[in-house]
Amino acid sequence: FLPNKNDIYNFKRKIRLAKKDKILCAKYRKGHFEGVLEVMDRLLNIVKPNNLFLGQKDYQQQYLINKYLKKKHRFRLFVCKTIRNKYLALSSRNFNLSKELLSKANYIAKDLFKIKKRYRLKRFRSSNSITFLKNLLNKKYQIKIEYLEFRNPKNLKITDYRNKFRLFIAYHINGVRLIDNI
Repeated sequence: FLPNKNDIYNFKRKIRLAKKDKILCAKYRKGHFEGVLEVMDRLLNIVKPNNLFLGQKDYQQQYLINKYLKKKHRFRLFVCKTIRNKYLALSSRNFNLSKELLSKANYIAKDLFKIKKRYRLKRFRSSNSITFLKNLLNKKYQIKIEYLEFRNPKNLKITDYRNKFRLFIAYHINGVRLIDNI
């Protein structure tokens, strides 16, 4: 399938995210998801798939596509498991990192798995623990964290830890922005 540029990028109307959906990456990448939703809307109009396979690594993206486009298009969403190299989620952005920085990113991901496990076991939970964790990771790895948040995977609201939750992160390592959710 090779659509021409105008089939996909000829924007006539604008999908707007609700204020409550301007969280995580949408908070820091203004207009990004509106563009993703417009392109996906056009693609779904052309292809009309029965099934849609999206990666769990871009959790917010698959969540928003399901939320905003599922009613308009009839498709069954399959969320595909994140593929990891040890702990680090595979991403095309990883190619922008040196071998040393890839190793550092892998250690960061390993720490995130440990952090989530501690929260699952009800350790370190407090109102200021997230700030503490962000500062700790920033200093330990010399990275700049945009967000580090525990959220409910069903609605992306801040979690109360009673049900399942995911740890979401976006950070910059040597100028490369990486995201993950565990």
